[in-house]
Amino acid sequence: MLHVDLLLLDLVIVLAAARLAGAAAKRLGQPPVIGEIVAGILLGPTLLGPLIGERLFGAEMRPPLQALANVGLVLFMFVVGLELDQKLVRGKGRIAATMALGSTVVPFVLGCALALAISDDHTDGGRTLPFVLFLGAAMAATAFPVLARILTDRGMHRITLGGLSLAAAAVIDVLAWTVLAVVVGIAGAGEAEGQWKVLLTVPYALLMFLVVRPLLARLVPTYEKAGRLTPGLLSLVLIGLIGSAWATEWMNVHFIFGAFVFGAVMPREGAERLNHEVLSRLEQLAVLLLLPMFFVMAGLNVNLRALNLSSLGTLAAILAVAIGGKLLGSYAAARTRLPNRQAWAIATLLNTRGLTEIVILTVGLQKGVLDNELYSLMVVMALVTTAMTGPLLRRIYPERRVARDIAEAERAALGVIAAHQVLAVVPDSPAEQVPLVDLTATLARAKPSSEVVLAHLRPYPQGRLEVGTGLSSELAELAETLHDLETLAGTARAHGTEAKVVSRFSADVAAELPELVTGAQPDLVVLPAGVPGYAEIRAGAVCRVVTVSPPHSPDQAGPSESPAGPIAVRHGAGGDAAVHVALTLALLRDLPLIITGGSRASALAQRLAKLGVTASSGPIPAGALVVAPDTGTDTGTATDGAHLLVRAEQDADPVDWTAAVAALRAPALQA
Repeated sequence: MLHVDLLLLDLVIVLAAARLAGAAAKRLGQPPVIGEIVAGILLGPTLLGPLIGERLFGAEMRPPLQALANVGLVLFMFVVGLELDQKLVRGKGRIAATMALGSTVVPFVLGCALALAISDDHTDGGRTLPFVLFLGAAMAATAFPVLARILTDRGMHRITLGGLSLAAAAVIDVLAWTVLAVVVGIAGAGEAEGQWKVLLTVPYALLMFLVVRPLLARLVPTYEKAGRLTPGLLSLVLIGLIGSAWATEWMNVHFIFGAFVFGAVMPREGAERLNHEVLSRLEQLAVLLLLPMFFVMAGLNVNLRALNLSSLGTLAAILAVAIGGKLLGSYAAARTRLPNRQAWAIATLLNTRGLTEIVILTVGLQKGVLDNELYSLMVVMALVTTAMTGPLLRRIYPERRVARDIAEAERAALGVIAAHQVLAVVPDSPAEQVPLVDLTATLARAKPSSEVVLAHLRPYPQGRLEVGTGLSSELAELAETLHDLETLAGTARAHGTEAKVVSRFSADVAAELPELVTGAQPDLVVLPAGVPGYAEIRAGAVCRVVTVSPPHSPDQAGPSESPAGPIAVRHGAGGDAAVHVALTLALLRDLPLIITGGSRASALAQRLAKLGVTASSGPIPAGALVVAPDTGTDTGTATDGAHLLVRAEQDADPVDWTAAVAALRAPALQA
C-alpha cells in the first residue's frame, strides 16, 4: 500500500537536497546537475545505507518517484529537441561534422573494445551485442545542454570557438540518440512479444516528419491570431508530446526518443515567439521540480558501497577510455582545421557528459543492458568528466583569451576591421629615435591593417615659473617635440603603415607610462631598455614585448640600424616568439636568418629552409643583429650580446611556421 505521507516527505527531501546541492555545485563553478546527482548518491545506500535509505526510499516509494522523474525526463527531452538549432551547423557543416565524427568514432570504438573485455562479468551471452553497442554509445556521448550552459556562463557562445563547439555537439547529439535508438531497438527485439514493434520505428519517423510536422506548423497562425499561448494550444502540444513518447515506449524503443523527435518537428519558421512561450511554461515545471527529481533518482540507484577492488580497476579503465578517447578523438579532428590551443579547448568541451550521459545510463539500466555495478561506475565517470571540464577549460583557454575573442567578435559584428596595433615607447630626444621607429614599423608590417602608435611622455619642467615668462619656453619645447614625433610618424608611414602620436607632459613618467601602455591594449610593444617604468610596462602588458638593448661596444651595430649582416636568433625554452620576430625581420629586410641553440634550432632551421627561407643553424657571426628570448630581467639589459629581447604574449600559441612564412610573404606585406 502506498503511503502518501511518506511520498510527500520523500518529495520534500529530494527537492530540498537537489536545490541545496545544485546551489553548492554552482558556487564551486560546476553545473548544478553535478550537485543534484551527488545529492541522490548521498540519499541512497552509499551514505544512508540500507537502514535509513530503505525506510525513506524503499521499494514501494521508488515507482511513484521514478514516474515523476520520467515525466520530467519527457519534458526535458522535448526541450532538447525543440532547442536543437539547425542554424548552429549552417556555414560550419564540414568542420562540425569532422569534429563530431572524430569525437564520436574514437570513443565509440574504444568503448566497444572495453565492453568486449568486461562483458563476461556484466552480461549474459545472449545480450552481448546490445551491451557492446550500448557501452560504445555511452562513451561517445556529449552533454549538449551542459556544454551550452558552460559556454554561456563564460560568454564563449559569442565567439567562433563556442559556435564550433555547439555545432559539433549538436551533430554528436543526433548521432548519439540515433545509435542509442538502434541499441535499445536491438535490446527490445530480444523480447518475444515486442520483436515486430521495433520495425515500426521507421514508419513512425516518417509520419512525424512528413505528416505531424506540417500539422504542427498550423499552430503558428493560430498563436499569432490569439496573441498569446492559450491553454488550448499548450494542451495540444502536451497531448502530442506525451502521445509521441508513448508510441516509442510501446515500440520497445524508449519514451525519450518520442519526446526528442516531437521537439525536433516543432515549427521553426516564424515560430520564435510560440516556441519561447512553450519553453518558458514547460521549463519552469521541468527545471524546478521534475528534472531535479530525475537526477536525484539517478543518484539513488548508485551504490558505491557494493564496489570492490576489481570494480576500481574497471572504473579506471572506463575513465581512461571515456576521457582519453573523447579528448584524443576530438583533438585530432579539430586540429585539422584549428590551432593547437583551440583544438584542445574544443576537445575539453566535447568531453562533457553530464545530463545526456545520465539519461543514456538510465535507459540502459531500465532496459536491463547495464547491471547496477556498471551503472554506478558509469555515473561516476559522467560526474568526473563533467566536473573536470570547467577547471581544465580555464587552464587551456583563460578568461583573457575569451575577452579578447569576444572583443574581436564584436568588432567583426559591427564591420570594424581591427588594426594590428604596435606601440613604441619613444624616450627623450625623439629626433634620435629614427632607428627605433624603423624597427617598429618593420615589425608592424608582419600583419595587414597595422598601426604604429608612438608614445612619449615629457616630465613637467622643474623649478618655479618666473613672472612674465609664463609657459612660452615649455610650449616651444613641446612644439619642437611634437614636430620631431610627427617626423618619426612619417618614417613609419613610409613603411606603409598608419601611424599616430600620443604625447603629453607628465608629473610622474615612471608611473603614468605603464598606465598609458596598458590602456592602449596594443598587440605588440617595442621599447628601449631602461625607460622610466620599464619593469611595470613589461609586467602589465599581456601582449608580446620587444626590448631594444643598446650596443655593448662602440663598434657594435645598434639593434635597429638595419645591418648588412644576417639576423641571428637564440632558440631555447620559450623561444618561439623570439624566432618569429627574427623571421619577420629577415624576410621583410631580405636578410639571411641564423638560428642557434642546439638540435632544436637545427631542426627548425631545416624546416624554414624547406619553406624557402634563407635559414641555417650555427654560431652567431660578427655584425649580426641578435634576437634572444627575454629572460625576465627588470631592466631589459641583455648580458649576452643580444640586441632585441622578446617576451612572448601571455597564453601564447605555438607558432605555425608554415602559416607564418606564408603570411610574411603576402603581396600586401612585401609591397
